Amino acid sequence: MGAFSVWHILILAAIALVLFGGRGKVSDLMGDFGKGINSFKKGLSDHDKDDPKVINAEAKEKDKTTA
Repeated sequence: MGAFSVWHILILAAIALVLFGGRGKVSDLMGDFGKGINSFKKGLSDHDKDDPKVINAEAKEKDKTTA
């Protein structure tokens, strides 16, 4: 009951391969993850600029503050 089965060893080997083998270095993975998050945030902000509903809402807010 306390011994590792073949599946445990395969899962541990796969994790070790991802973390330490080839291009799968931890720093590269975290760098790619950070780039993905930044691209996602940029895409969300760019989408809002092109959306007419957002543009109209911003114009209404400006009118309320100036009046």
